[in-house]
Amino acid sequence: MDKLHLEQLLKSIHEDLLPSLQIESVVPHNPVKVQYLPEPWKLLGTGNYAAVFYHPNHPNQVVKIYAPGRPGFDEEVEVYRRLGSHPAFSECYYAQEDFLVLKRLYGVTLYECMHLGLPIPRQVIQDIDEALDYACSRGLYPHDVHGRNVMMHQGRGLVVDISDFLHQETCSKWKNLKKAYYWLYLPVLCPLRLRVPYFLLDIVRKTYRFGTSLKARCFRLIHRLRHSQSPKG
Repeated sequence: MDKLHLEQLLKSIHEDLLPSLQIESVVPHNPVKVQYLPEPWKLLGTGNYAAVFYHPNHPNQVVKIYAPGRPGFDEEVEVYRRLGSHPAFSECYYAQEDFLVLKRLYGVTLYECMHLGLPIPRQVIQDIDEALDYACSRGLYPHDVHGRNVMMHQGRGLVVDISDFLHQETCSKWKNLKKAYYWLYLPVLCPLRLRVPYFLLDIVRKTYRFGTSLKARCFRLIHRLRHSQSPKG
């Protein structure tokens, strides 16, 4: 991205977008809400921490803006610094004042693929696996990789959200998604070209979150019980 183009985009962000934009995080584990977005800016998507926008005059760049009170901005900047340039990831052109200017990734999330009944080839899963291995080689820890955070474009896989890649605790979301892909999607759903309604996808998402949360609480409880019963020396 050339310097003049970036300066023009930053001017529009500071003069048109930021003064009027209204964004808030209502529930921490649900996507943020955009209450007002000035023209001609367009909403590209929302996550649990931030929303992503683009300007029609700058279609190949996006602006990611964190909702007030939501953490993670500094960590995401560091993740992009470590990643550098890789075809499966975006790139950061600018980062200040709780917003980032990023290279736009085109494609459809795997979540949307399930809703639209689009076939997801094995190459997509393999590309994402390789991208996550690359991230590990750069001292990062792929975290919170799920169907809304990975995309397919022209039969290749992309990783959209890397904001939690500094979290060192174990995250099994991608491993579990791959299991569902090979055990359920390929043999059953893909041949049928089923279109899964949003409400059913949302039920699966919330059930999975509840199950993993319950499992984590059980493990913590067992650990505390074992610790409390261990002989004191």
